[in-house]
Amino acid sequence: MKKLVITGAALVAVAALTLSGCQARSDDAGDAGEAGFAADATIGVALPDKTSENWVLAGQLFTDGLEEAGFKADVQYAPASNTVAEQQNQISAMITNGAKVIIIGAKDSKQLSAQVEAAQEAGAVVIAYDRLIENTEAVDYYVAFDNYRVGELQGQALLDGLAERVGTKDKWNIELFSGDPGDPNAAVFFDGAMSVLQPKIDDGTLTVLSGETAIEQTATADWAAENAQSRMDTLLAGSYQSADVDGVLAPNDNLARAILTSVEAAGKPQPVVTGQDSEVESVKSIVAGVQYMTIYKDTRALVAQAIDMVKELQGGGEASTTDVTNNGVKDVPSFYLDPVVVTQENAAEAYANNPDLLALTK
Repeated sequence: MKKLVITGAALVAVAALTLSGCQARSDDAGDAGEAGFAADATIGVALPDKTSENWVLAGQLFTDGLEEAGFKADVQYAPASNTVAEQQNQISAMITNGAKVIIIGAKDSKQLSAQVEAAQEAGAVVIAYDRLIENTEAVDYYVAFDNYRVGELQGQALLDGLAERVGTKDKWNIELFSGDPGDPNAAVFFDGAMSVLQPKIDDGTLTVLSGETAIEQTATADWAAENAQSRMDTLLAGSYQSADVDGVLAPNDNLARAILTSVEAAGKPQPVVTGQDSEVESVKSIVAGVQYMTIYKDTRALVAQAIDMVKELQGGGEASTTDVTNNGVKDVPSFYLDPVVVTQENAAEAYANNPDLLALTK
């Protein structure tokens, strides 16, 4: 996956959103949106589930932001307990209802080809939100944080945390977790992290006692906390009877907390654990010195950028992009925002423009 690291923090990106007309435009954007559409058109937003605080927040932000901009917002969630078929049905209904743009946070990025192709045939523009829709030409744009960079930051933070908190050792035992196999971001996060960690595994600085280093071995179905906790229980029982786990690569906060719960229940020393999403309970944990770090990907900035793209399309132009991302068959014009590492040391600074999260650092 081609990636771009945008200069500056995600918080700077929020201010930059109003300047979207000055952003570079990709030559690959095609003719999508050139004719424009009515200022009060219906905009569909299909989100995967409510298992993450950020998905819940995104739904509300899309509803409020699109309506404030004059559009009719049709925001739908696929139930966490259902298959991808529910999201497929929701997208099909948005097409039938005449949505001019459909923004999709995919439940399974490999199973939406028929729906996005139907959307384009009906004249709608398709924007992949946060998760790239794969193996189809029928994706006009992609808006996301730089997810490979997220993984790199998590990998480096794990090394930094080990040196800081377990600094009396020069070799450490770690375990690796990745996300749901149906989410293409899971592999991107993992690959980014392993670009930092693999050299240290190869030179003996890091040891994965379980031997489970392949993404298929580390995957967490449905991003479910109970699945991560169960696997950590198994790892501790099988590989750490007479050893301690010094650090764990956890791809998000929900799984990080489950892993920490497992370690505590086993009576083992607290390891350095990474995270992502800046969920409230994890921010509290970081401030308390338990979870080591998280990644701040300001959902407000990401939603605002997606809505800015809709506004540009409504006016008859192309949406602003910064790069392209290959989805297996196409280089999709993309807009990347930059993620921010948050630790106990810099939490107040990182959340300075987010009153709700800033309050947790006091």
